[in-house]
Parts: sequence; structure tokens; C-alpha cells
Amino acid sequence: MRSTITGTARLTKTHKLSAAGLTAAAGAAALAFAVTPGHAAAETPSIAVKPVAWTTTDLGAHDNIGKQSDTAAAKAKVDAAAAKKKADAAAKAKSDKARADQQAASRSQARTPVKPAAPAKPAAPAAPVKKAYADNLDGWIKESLDILKSKNIPATYDGIKRNVMRESTGNPRAINDWDINAVNGVPSKGLLQIIDPTFKAYHVEGTSWDPYDPVANITASCNYAADKYGSMDNVNSAY
Repeated sequence: MRSTITGTARLTKTHKLSAAGLTAAAGAAALAFAVTPGHAAAETPSIAVKPVAWTTTDLGAHDNIGKQSDTAAAKAKVDAAAAKKKADAAAKAKSDKARADQQAASRSQARTPVKPAAPAKPAAPAAPVKKAYADNLDGWIKESLDILKSKNIPATYDGIKRNVMRESTGNPRAINDWDINAVNGVPSKGLLQIIDPTFKAYHVEGTSWDPYDPVANITASCNYAADKYGSMDNVNSAY
């Protein structure tokens, strides 16, 4: 067997020991073959072994590569430890700041006086719902009675209707143009045939100033009858 080194390849210590052992084994075999009886010395075979040459330069370069590898590994370990330490410090600083901010906010909140809640304003009273009345004689009398009641003026539904039917038969536009009042230029008007001066004198607040308005006419006439006769119920003829 031949061992050859080419280019820049280097043998390890294992290679060296193997080569040396092979050389010694080859020499011993050659010697044994040479002294074996019955064989001529000329028949002894020879094995050529090329010696392996090693230099201190080769060993030094190998050691340097190992040292460089160890140095790089050690540096990487140191760098990793430094990076972890830096990251841990940053995380701790962030946590400490968040805790300090929270404590400061809590102290500030504790110092801020809490204003008592303003008392709730009472709800505004609901607007009264306006009562609806039919636009006919029945509705007009009922609306007038509600107004008369609020003013403490006496009257009844039957008393009003009875006099209305006698005076105008329920026609709010009725007018008397032949009696003495008409001759004097103040004809009787509306449901209860009231003249303008009397209507104005006994007009009830909250009603129209138009004597032909049915509700205003009934209310003013009842106010006049209450003053002169005690109530419209007591009127049974011209008044």
C-alpha cells in the first residue's frame, strides 16, 4: 500500500500512526519471507513504501484553525449572552415605566375630588291634551259647557239646547232683521240671537270675538242669562 500527499492536504495523527504501522508490518513480512528455509534469497519479494513527510508548519496551521474555531464559538456565545442581557434590561425598563405610569395615574385620580352628580331636573309636565268636540250643535254645546264650568257660570245641556232650538233652530248664521233691535241697527245674531253690544259686554275670555262663532255665541249668551235670570235654564222666551 502507498500513502501519498498531494496539494495542500495534511495527515492527521491517526493517518501518521496508520502509515507507520503499515511500514513496520511490511518490513517484518519481508524479513520473515527472506529467512524461510527452502527459498532462495533471490526470490524474496520487496515492497516499496514511500515515507510520509510531516513538517512543523503543517501542524501549526492545523492548530491555528482549531483555535480560530474555538474563538469564534466563544465570541458567538458571549454576543448571544450580551444580546439577551440587553433585551432583558429593555423589557424590565418598559415594565418599570408602565408600573410607574399606572401608580402616578392612580395617585392623580385619588387627589381629584369627585364632583357630586347634579340632581336630575324634574320632568316638564306634559301638555294637556286638547279635548276634541264634534263640529255640530251637540259638540258646540258640550264645548261651551266646559268653558262655562271653568268660569263658574251655571248652565245645563238641556237648558241651552231648548233655547237654541227656539231662537235659531240650530243655525249659527241666523239673524233677526225685523224686530226692534234690527230697527235700531243692532240685529240679534247666531244660535241664541244675541245683539252685538250684549255679546261684547258678556264675552267670555278664551272664546272668539265673532258673534256668529257658535261656541262664543252660546257662552256669552249663557253668561248674560246667568247675570239676569240666574241661568239659561230659567229662560223660556225672548230674553
